[in-house]
Amino acid sequence: MPIHEYACQSCGNQFETLVRSSETPACTSCGSTALDKKLSVFATQNGTPEPSACGTCGDPRGPGACRFN
Repeated sequence: MPIHEYACQSCGNQFETLVRSSETPACTSCGSTALDKKLSVFATQNGTPEPSACGTCGDPRGPGACRFN
């Protein structure tokens, strides 16, 4: 069961909830089902670590970005 983030169109409440494929989520505040699904921070990262600074020059784009290597 994935966790999804929603914003309620009726009352503006923002919340996270576990959703099964057969369920329709409802606002935890007012019970409305008029929801906007938000892009989750976890969904955008995909487990890819942020690059570390280049060891040669400190370029924040990561190793090899400055082409000194």
